[in-house]
Amino acid sequence: MTVAVRPQAGELERIAAELVACGSLEMNADRAADARAIAAELPVGTRVYVNHLPRHSLEQSLDALVALREAGLEPVPHVAARRVPSRKALRDFLARAVREAGVAKVLAIGGDLRAPDGPYADAGAMLADGVLADCGIREVGLPGYPEGHPAIPRPVLARLLADRLGILRAQGLGAHILTQFSFAPVRVVEYLSELARTAPGVPVYVGLAGPTDPVRLMRFAQRCGVSASLRALRAQGIGAVRLVTHTDPMEQLVALARHCAGAAECNAVGVHLYSFGGAAETARWMNRVITVARGG
Repeated sequence: MTVAVRPQAGELERIAAELVACGSLEMNADRAADARAIAAELPVGTRVYVNHLPRHSLEQSLDALVALREAGLEPVPHVAARRVPSRKALRDFLARAVREAGVAKVLAIGGDLRAPDGPYADAGAMLADGVLADCGIREVGLPGYPEGHPAIPRPVLARLLADRLGILRAQGLGAHILTQFSFAPVRVVEYLSELARTAPGVPVYVGLAGPTDPVRLMRFAQRCGVSASLRALRAQGIGAVRLVTHTDPMEQLVALARHCAGAAECNAVGVHLYSFGGAAETARWMNRVITVARGG
């Protein structure tokens, strides 16, 4: 009989720090000045994703991408397929991002429009076009949904992910999965186990809600469709209130570290911190996690 070994606190701390040190965070496209503040806290080469919100065009993220590269970080733009106005606009943006900011990776998402602004109905159509590979992109991040998607059934999500991974393989591009954040660690662990079966060898970055105020956190959670977590939190009462209102993702991080410590093979290679506009504060939190584990 095999007896499970419970990891010691120090081991969990070390694994948690490694997940953060190998992880990433996001910043707003209009906050190029945050690049230096992030770089002062995190390891050289840390991935920083620059979001593509409805109020910004792709071109408006270029300043942030360049600032990140100049600060010694790796810029990764979000590309929302439905908000791309034309194939030419996408090619022009990618050509400049590769040339001016050394971009080699992008995160391909659908975008929350009912009807597309241009030629791409979804991220799959944009990937199948081949324009990313043609412009020098070498790796593509795909979104993952531990709690499902508010508008797409789970079986369809699984099929779409498999199809998109197949497209990337056929084009010789690398792939990773970046998940939506969740307040329910059990859902994240179940999702990681599912991906280990259906997408073996594909690295997964587990999304965590970064430190922010409770009102903003709940607003983003509702917008992002983290419904199962919200229902569970409401059912749990005061314990759930503390979980959300202390605005610290450490409990979620430790739960992930515990899974990685006990799993035969853990496909989670890092965490991704959603900063909700507070990238510098999020970077400081990441720095504290890494520093404490290293005895700093």
